[in-house]
Amino acid sequence: MNSLKGKRALITGCSSGIGLETAKEFAAEGARVAITARAPEAFERARQELGDRMLHITADAGDVPGQKKVAERLKEDFGNLDVLFVNAGVAELKPVEQWDEAAYSRSFDINVRGPFFLIQALLPVFSNPASIILNASINAHIGMPNTTVYGATKAALLSLARTLSGELIGRGIRVNAISPGPIATPLYNKLGLSADDLKATAKALENQVPAKRFGKASEIAAAVVFLASDESAFTVGSELIIDGGLGL
Repeated sequence: MNSLKGKRALITGCSSGIGLETAKEFAAEGARVAITARAPEAFERARQELGDRMLHITADAGDVPGQKKVAERLKEDFGNLDVLFVNAGVAELKPVEQWDEAAYSRSFDINVRGPFFLIQALLPVFSNPASIILNASINAHIGMPNTTVYGATKAALLSLARTLSGELIGRGIRVNAISPGPIATPLYNKLGLSADDLKATAKALENQVPAKRFGKASEIAAAVVFLASDESAFTVGSELIIDGGLGL
């Protein structure tokens, strides 16, 4: 406990799942936490579980001008920022022939473009030292059908973890990434599948995982806490794969 005591942290995409669980763990470890969600009503579950302890910032992860507003709000309320967990993202899975330019751009805007410009906007706000953690995916490594665009966006994040590390470590900012496998979160309910198709998809995924189960959001949150804490001070430009063996 208290591995993040005194640290000021921002977690993007905290309406549910990994983001919400990580916010809970950060708070339990002593951090002062700001969270973002796209619409004010998306904070309701966070309020139910965390009360009003968090700083709530309404922000669209894919809106580049909006990232500057997030940085301004953090500067005003926190002064400086010690930890950024880029968690907000979209997973749109479909065959390659079903993609159009608008959907392609939306995925890259939310998963890559927005996070890049959020980091840029936060550069004057980051403390020295500071830690950035990017939420990538095992899909950047494996050839899973229907994940072409999603996997490409997550591969781009992994590249940023390495290149930004080389550029920012001189400022005391460490950049690392986590790559989860299938995690039991509401994300899969947003894929537009019927109940039967969703159940069949989940079972097929489970069968591909050597651990024969979905991961838990708490297992991802624990890894993020480690990368956010001073215990990982010598971990730079690294990727922590948490996938139950799916990428073997």
